[in-house]
Amino acid sequence: MKIIICGAGQVGWQIARHLSGERNDVTVIDNNGELVRRATEALDVQGVEGFASHPDVLDRAGARDADLLIAATYSDEVNMVTCQVAHSVFRVPRKIARLRSSAYLDAIYSDLYRTDHLPIDVVISPEREVAQAALSRLRAPQTFEAEDFLDGRVRLLGLVLDEDCPALNTPLRQLNDLFSSLRAIVVGVRRDGRLFAPESNDQLFAGDQIYVFTDREDVERTLEIFGKETTRPERVIIIGGGNVGLTVAKTLETGRNRVRTKIIEHNRDRAEFAADALERTIVLHGDGLSSELLEEAAVGKADAVLTLTHDDKVNILAAVRAKLAGAKLVVSLVNDPTLVPLMGPLDIDAYINPRSTTVSTILRHVRHGRVRDIYSIGDAEAEVIEAQVLPTSSMSGRTIRDIDLPEGALIGMVMKQDRIVKPNPDTRIEEGDIVCIFALTDDVPEVERLLQVAIDFF
Repeated sequence: MKIIICGAGQVGWQIARHLSGERNDVTVIDNNGELVRRATEALDVQGVEGFASHPDVLDRAGARDADLLIAATYSDEVNMVTCQVAHSVFRVPRKIARLRSSAYLDAIYSDLYRTDHLPIDVVISPEREVAQAALSRLRAPQTFEAEDFLDGRVRLLGLVLDEDCPALNTPLRQLNDLFSSLRAIVVGVRRDGRLFAPESNDQLFAGDQIYVFTDREDVERTLEIFGKETTRPERVIIIGGGNVGLTVAKTLETGRNRVRTKIIEHNRDRAEFAADALERTIVLHGDGLSSELLEEAAVGKADAVLTLTHDDKVNILAAVRAKLAGAKLVVSLVNDPTLVPLMGPLDIDAYINPRSTTVSTILRHVRHGRVRDIYSIGDAEAEVIEAQVLPTSSMSGRTIRDIDLPEGALIGMVMKQDRIVKPNPDTRIEEGDIVCIFALTDDVPEVERLLQVAIDFF
């Protein structure tokens, strides 16, 4: 497939990295020549310097025979105009745009732009994706990462193992024997900064970050086995009343579980806007780093504090201050991936990386056909692929022990018709089964080869 990616920033670069690694013909456009050079030198892609919305630039990028265009520049207007030009001038069949402004998003989701006057096939909103990620953390506050698969019936949990975890120093094979009825399986372990797919004889140690697939009905039991409490937050404080914080607060207000929510916003006009938009949420105007204001908000009694401002440093410092004041759980929005290693030493329970969530969402929309879902883990360290097994797949009709999976890949869960199955070496994968596979990034192409999935963009 011929794909044009407009914008070579963090999101565009990661998408280009994924798609070029799958032998697609990828061209990257950016008006920053240095970003274009970085992409062409590090990735197997072509590069064009210029404004993506200009017809001559799109023409040089090969838009006349492109199958897909992804507009992921920093400007909403450029992204929309680029899709319009790609449609009107070059007839590009499929177009994806990343949009941030709530004014555009509200109009689009109300079907105002669902016409040929602004032809965008898929709209990706980073802020809405981040808000959903924050809400996922609240649904599983003991995790640093949480994502649903198989129509919401299976959940991937990211857990940090503490010293009192009862599963420490026990081979995973033995854990499976001890808890044979538990539908959960460890598919990834990050230790000393390195992520790997564990083998059956591997043990878990304090400080490990693990990724666990679990049946939705076994989430609480899984958390207990790995030493985590299963309480739900009742008092939540959000620092940052921007679009992300406001979306989270609105969702908490309309949820079934009554959650007492407060927002702290530094900008007075934005604080007044948030107060008018919300019904039951208390909005405080002031600096989220102020110890006096945090005390006034009763941060020490909070079950969870979400720091969701536009400034990474404010988010991290506010989370540290909230944790020191007694907050049970702190979650930070962190755009800069180089700051992620600080989360553990600073005792920040979880973080949200907008780049990772946006990349995962775009990849889900790009890979149609038999691939049902894609989720990017960490700093593009691994992927979870949810796919239906084709009759032509080399997996079909074979037991897992006979499938030649690469070393960095594990089958986490299987759905057979309407039944969720925890896989073991003797589990037979049949045509039509839906599998969730954890794979390190370098092993993703081999996994997709085994699945023999024809990636379809239409």
